[in-house]
Amino acid sequence: MAKEQILIVDDEPDIRELLEITLQRMDKDTMVAEDVSGAMQLLAKHDFDLCLTDMRLPDGNGIELVRHITQNYPDTPVAMITAHGNMESAIEALKAGAFDFVSKPVNLDILRNLVSSALNLSSRPAASKPSSELLLLGDSEVIQSTRKKIQKLARSQAPVYISGESGVGKELVAHLIHENGPRHDRPFIPVNCGAIPGELMESEFFGHKKGSFTGAVSDKQGLFQAASGGTLFLDEVADLPLHMQVKLLRAIQEKAIRPVGESSEIPTNVRILSATHKDLAGLVEDNKFRQDLFYRINVIELQVPSLRERVEDVPLLVDHFINKIADEWNIDKPGIDQDAISALLQYSFPGNVRELENILERAMTLCESDSITLDDLQLPENAASTNNEDHTQNEDESNDATFNLNPALHEKEREVIEQALQKTRYNKTAAAKLLGITFRQLRYRIKKLGIE
Repeated sequence: MAKEQILIVDDEPDIRELLEITLQRMDKDTMVAEDVSGAMQLLAKHDFDLCLTDMRLPDGNGIELVRHITQNYPDTPVAMITAHGNMESAIEALKAGAFDFVSKPVNLDILRNLVSSALNLSSRPAASKPSSELLLLGDSEVIQSTRKKIQKLARSQAPVYISGESGVGKELVAHLIHENGPRHDRPFIPVNCGAIPGELMESEFFGHKKGSFTGAVSDKQGLFQAASGGTLFLDEVADLPLHMQVKLLRAIQEKAIRPVGESSEIPTNVRILSATHKDLAGLVEDNKFRQDLFYRINVIELQVPSLRERVEDVPLLVDHFINKIADEWNIDKPGIDQDAISALLQYSFPGNVRELENILERAMTLCESDSITLDDLQLPENAASTNNEDHTQNEDESNDATFNLNPALHEKEREVIEQALQKTRYNKTAAAKLLGITFRQLRYRIKKLGIE
């Protein structure tokens, strides 16, 4: 089997030698060029699996070479070597199409991780597909464009900021970027930044050493370490407190973390994807989110369209969710009346795809025939409101109120259902009759309440 061939472009002999020795120890073949023109000549004559280029070269800069390779040799990943602390150059390179970057003085562990990820990308079969669970469904032009962007972004290691309203599927998009990229066989770790208590945040992200604080009874691995080699998805990143934003920025820039109580830093190898339904740029203007962190995580922005922007996809999504729910509940798949479909096509979906799934789950609970009716949907009275309304709501406003019941009501409902099941010796048909609801409704409630 032929060795991978790597092109090194740098005018400093010491750096070239260091890179050559390191790569040869990784059992890779190397070729070197001292400037942009020399690199272009070698690219025209040879096939390379990776190019490592310095930013400053005698006859130009590395950005020029990055653009040339991206345009003419799109299957060859290119990584930039930048001066220490020069994040502007690194970000410029990533925006130009660079796979990743490494700073001088070159950390050999970081370099090896970068090379392995890039070569993994080059060797991955183009026909490989993500799990059927990870599908961005739709035939609309806007969703087809989104899928193409996902494929393109998957080939880079640039941080991606995924924007969009609540319920559009931002975590799904992040997972697809991961699954279609070179890190697909490594962990995908999603974390809701708003769900971690402030006093535990540093420990959760970076881990801690035993005895570093009260309650630290053993060493703990942080999220960065759990995602090693893979992707860390920072959902609702706007909810990070300012003190944590500083620490996160350093971890991303230095590609290293320091667990609580540890005296030295540990190199990390993760790709950062982030998302929020909030206006992050507006929070930067209001000094509620650090501008430097915003620019670091927002190297590339991917906006996920709302369901209102792709209303022609609604029938396909309806069929998908009805199939999914029927499979989960182990029931026959119901049909859906044309009046119900027409109403859904007219509805504005402030909660987007998540709300559509909730609506259909509720409708299948209420449905007492073989077909979902308009009444089963229980759409709000203003369901016919047009797509011209402003739907920039926060997540609490966008969620369907039906699915935000008081926990006390859940406990009371659980108690009544369990009593009925006990009285009928767990005959669900008899219990449903006793409760005055359909068998399907009882099955739904048992599943929703987690009753064994």
